This record gives sequence, C-alpha cells and structure tokens, in this order.
Amino acid sequence: MALVTVVLGADACRTGWVGVALDPFHHAEVCVGPTIDGLVAWASALGPLGLVAVDMPIGLPDASRRRADVLAREELGPRRSSVFMTPVRAALDADTHARASTVNRERAGEGISTQAFNLRPKLRQVEKLAFARAYPIVEVHPEVSFARIAGRPLAASKKTAEGQRVRRDLLATVGIGVDVNVVGAAVDDVLDAAVVAWSGRRVLSGQADSLPDPPEVFSDGWPSAIWV
Repeated sequence: MALVTVVLGADACRTGWVGVALDPFHHAEVCVGPTIDGLVAWASALGPLGLVAVDMPIGLPDASRRRADVLAREELGPRRSSVFMTPVRAALDADTHARASTVNRERAGEGISTQAFNLRPKLRQVEKLAFARAYPIVEVHPEVSFARIAGRPLAASKKTAEGQRVRRDLLATVGIGVDVNVVGAAVDDVLDAAVVAWSGRRVLSGQADSLPDPPEVFSDGWPSAIWV
C-alpha cells in the first residue's frame, strides 16, 4: 500500500509553534511544540512529508520592501495591517529594536515593528530549515489564504469569536475540520496553521499562485514569495 503524503502547515504561537498535518483527503492532525524542527519530525512520522508551509518570511530583502508583502497587503485591502513589512536582513542582526529600526530606516526608508523584531529567533529557525533543503518549504500568509477561499478579505478579526467562526466555516468549505482545543496554542493560531497547510497542499498539487510571480530573489538566493 502506498504511503499518504503529508503537508505540514506551521504557525508561530505563544509556546513556540503549532502545526497542522494535512493528508490528501484533508484529514488534519494538530501538534504544538517549541521548535519548527520538532513539528517537522512529528509530521514526518505520520507519512512521507511532501512540503512544509509556514507563516514566516523566507527570503529577506537587502534594501527595500519585499514585493510579496506589498502584493499581500494589496490583496487584503482593509485587513492589510495583518501583513507586516519584512525587515531587511541587516536589521535582524541588531541587538535592540531601536537599533534594528534605525538600520531598516537607513536601508528601506521605514522602521520595523516590535512584533517583527521579536520574531527573530523563530525566523532563524525557519531559515535554518529552509536552507538545509531537506524538505520543500514555502511561505504562506493565513489572512491571504482565508481571503482566497472566501473570495474577499474577511471582515472580522481572527481574535474575535465571530472571526474564528467564519474561519472555521471557510475551512469546512474546503473539507478541513480541525480540533482547535489544544494546549499551548490559541484558537486563531490553530486555524492559521490549518489554512497554511491548505495553501501548502495547493502548492504541492500545482494549484497555488505566488505573490509575486515569479518570486523575487535577494542576496540570500531564496525565491521570496507568499504562496496561496
């Protein structure tokens, strides 16, 4: 009997990472762990791991905004603030948020958010996994993916009960049901990981679009794009 290929969708959460492993029949399993490597090991034990999709920038700009972020914001319209502009690589080497903002302003014309600065450890975990090239890995933005399923940007925030209901209903329309009651991750993080896995499955099957098309390539050599 042939083994079923698994796609892993991963999203950062308060305790580290939450992952949703999705098979071709859209059966979903959930795991929470401290590292992205741990999620990959867990998903790999469920079946051959065909692709990792992650809500984290891959491919950092040198002196500009990424086209991926700009196009994702355009696609989201009123929810554009959910996409933060990826810092330039040099900014992430700074010791403090203030210094990082100064470096980013010098190179890209704008500072960086505290959220973006605090994601440095997780971003480096993803880069280590990506550049090892043991598994295909792509970047996905959950709000863009949900908007693509709905055919429009969502009105309700993912932090609200209504927003979470809408997102669960949208996942149901594409055949995904997921247990959101897990220890260590908020409901919205689990839903985000699930829709990231949905986009990852689309990439694996050749149905996904990239923002931009073709991807940009910076000095790190990575084809930088948000896939949906």
